[in-house]
Amino acid sequence: MTESYSINPIGVIHKSDEETWIELHDEYTDGLLGLDGFSHIYVLYWFHENDSPEKRRTLQVHPRKDPQNPLTGVFATHSPRRPNLIALTLCKIESISGNTIQIEEIDAFDRTPVIDIKCYIPESVPDEDVRLPDWVRE
Repeated sequence: MTESYSINPIGVIHKSDEETWIELHDEYTDGLLGLDGFSHIYVLYWFHENDSPEKRRTLQVHPRKDPQNPLTGVFATHSPRRPNLIALTLCKIESISGNTIQIEEIDAFDRTPVIDIKCYIPESVPDEDVRLPDWVRE
């Protein structure tokens, strides 16, 4: 069964030579209450400059665009080519003021739409239980 969902941006990523920040739309400012108690956030954003029917059909890529890496399914990569163009990045918070979150950096373009923000709470998975493919460690 095919279903469709609607996602609306809650803000925009801004980048200059010296600064990176997220500006939330005014109606979402109240959602920042308590976020200043955290050092990091997950930012979910939309790969808005990467959208085409062809790119959405891509299901296998060479990770990190390196042909030396094995052909891998997009769900086992962070590739921007995927059926739904949702990106996830962990960012360090520098400050919060009003509807603006100053962050250290993010791998996104200026004016990228933000679709959600989640506080970072370290997971309880012991390091020895984490398994990664060789191309991730390189």
